[in-house]
Amino acid sequence: MDDFETQAGTTNAEQDLNIEPQSSGGGLDSSFFIFLVGFVVIIYFMSIRPQQKKMKALQTMMDDLEKGDEVVAAGGIIGRIKDIKGPYVSIEVSENITFKLQKTAIANTLPKGTIASID
Repeated sequence: MDDFETQAGTTNAEQDLNIEPQSSGGGLDSSFFIFLVGFVVIIYFMSIRPQQKKMKALQTMMDDLEKGDEVVAAGGIIGRIKDIKGPYVSIEVSENITFKLQKTAIANTLPKGTIASID
């Protein structure tokens, strides 16, 4: 062992100045938290917010359904709304053929006259 080192591994000069050896990081620095907050903000604007907008538009579409609207069901069935009772709609797909569906099964509304142009 050298004359300049004690058993603790520090030099005499360090002991005289009461200098403690630096630790090799045990805590988290602020750049980690900035990165974490930035990541959460990016996830919110790229994932959560667009989903909320889509759900709001879908809810608005379901609330605005009226008798006579031409719609497409989730399975691709095209028809005209014949009756609305609470969360259910009756869709006439052909003369004397009516399906009863939940409003949530309506995928989209069509412009007036779409069914007539298909026939």
